[in-house]
Amino acid sequence: MDDSRIIELFYARSEDAIAELSKKYGPYCLTVAKNILNNTEDAEECVNDAYLAVWNTVPPQKPDPLLSYLCRIVRNLAIMKYHGKTAKKRNSIYDVALEEIGDCLPSSRSVEDEAEANAVAELIDRFLGTLEKRDRIMFVRRYWHSDTISEIAALFKMSNNHVSVRLSRIRKELKKYLAKEGVSV
Repeated sequence: MDDSRIIELFYARSEDAIAELSKKYGPYCLTVAKNILNNTEDAEECVNDAYLAVWNTVPPQKPDPLLSYLCRIVRNLAIMKYHGKTAKKRNSIYDVALEEIGDCLPSSRSVEDEAEANAVAELIDRFLGTLEKRDRIMFVRRYWHSDTISEIAALFKMSNNHVSVRLSRIRKELKKYLAKEGVSV
């Protein structure tokens, strides 16, 4: 079923909307949540909570594309759960990705820092626009979807080492780009 039809079901308040959303995007959303949480039960809970959030926001929202809207909700819920459950623990999958990208970004703490973080997000968007499609996808898959190096390597039919090297080079380019734009790291 296409996204517009699923959204119509939400607007009609049909419970089939959630079933169709789950059938079409459930496995992908579960993977995103599991990559962050490293726990199947918690990931399933986040995905179910995301379905409820979509139910509660559509209508009035009319998300386009639906997958991005749903994944953003899943990711945010998973990150909140991750921080709640692992305040003192280490989750190797998500922490490694955060450490990799962390050296390129300033941390945000105050309102002023939050405004700077938004400006940095815009700069990152612009930077991503300068990359070749493959590199952009690798970056987003690693640092937004929290895919493992192995998953990205399989997607692009490359070795793990090749993906690691590409991501390392992209991070270095990002760091230079941000420095050139006046962002201190």
